[in-house]
Amino acid sequence: MAEALQAGYDAVLLDLDGTVYQGSRPIPGAAEAVCGLRERRIGVRFVTNNASKAPEDVVEHLRGLGIDAEPAEVSTSAQAAASLLRGRLAPGATVVVVGAPALEAEVAAAGLRPVRKAEEEVAAVVQGHWTETGWRDLAEACVAIRAGALWVACNVDATLPTERGELPGNGSMVAVLRTATRTEPVVAGKPEAPLFLTAVSSAGASKALAVGDRLDTDIAGAVAAGLDSLAVLTGVATPAALLSAVPAERPTYLGADLSSLAFSADELRIGPRQDWRVRSGDGTLTVSAHGSPDSLDLLRALCHVAWETGVTAVRAADERAASALAGLGLTPS
Repeated sequence: MAEALQAGYDAVLLDLDGTVYQGSRPIPGAAEAVCGLRERRIGVRFVTNNASKAPEDVVEHLRGLGIDAEPAEVSTSAQAAASLLRGRLAPGATVVVVGAPALEAEVAAAGLRPVRKAEEEVAAVVQGHWTETGWRDLAEACVAIRAGALWVACNVDATLPTERGELPGNGSMVAVLRTATRTEPVVAGKPEAPLFLTAVSSAGASKALAVGDRLDTDIAGAVAAGLDSLAVLTGVATPAALLSAVPAERPTYLGADLSSLAFSADELRIGPRQDWRVRSGDGTLTVSAHGSPDSLDLLRALCHVAWETGVTAVRAADERAASALAGLGLTPS
């Protein structure tokens, strides 16, 4: 019997929103997958771009969903941003915080002075997701940035997956300040590598696997950090987005959800599949079914050819292929 994907790694770095849960709702199979990792003594790290919650709050939320966790297992973009600021500013420097109290606490823990209004000696602005952020907060940040303050964004996720669908994320609020100041922030969290590398180090891992639902953050961050990655289809990523993914956003493996960690690596790896034939010609990928086809296997085969050729238009050569493509939401050309 083929070895499970998770057995090939000594730590698994799990994204939260869209991977383990959506808002207050757990994603089916997530709790069992985390439990399975612990039973096999594989390190678990919860790596999130959400800067609105302290590690203790993240743990409380996870435990409320039936997922055991400890604060030391949580790595947030607020922590990454505070670490970045500590490395660039003098001790005690003043930082305007646009974000949750959890972000403010991380700035203070880094030996800096968090404030909410632009003062004369502001050294930096740090911006993270918070549902209470309003115009006045953005205005204070705008004043400081225009005056020359270093601007650090915890992340630039345009949207945040919730039980109500995708809602505005920190990246959308960052876009407001980018427009108002014509300045680009330094990004501390995903898709930059430091957040991943810190999580790997904290787990004492020599070979870690990153798992997430967003290609432009979770998978791109893993690529930047030199880690293998598993993309799951429980959040933002779609089959169409996977087909057109640029090299910096391409996962090593593809699964439906976290239960995929128990499947074999060969089964999940992007590549050719014996039950599907994918031919590229005349600007189209033509799909035909052979054997007992599975739609996710088709997507793995399609990604393999699309990434090699740059062709993303699809066409079905038979009814089973047409049905599988429809199931993936891929419209034949």
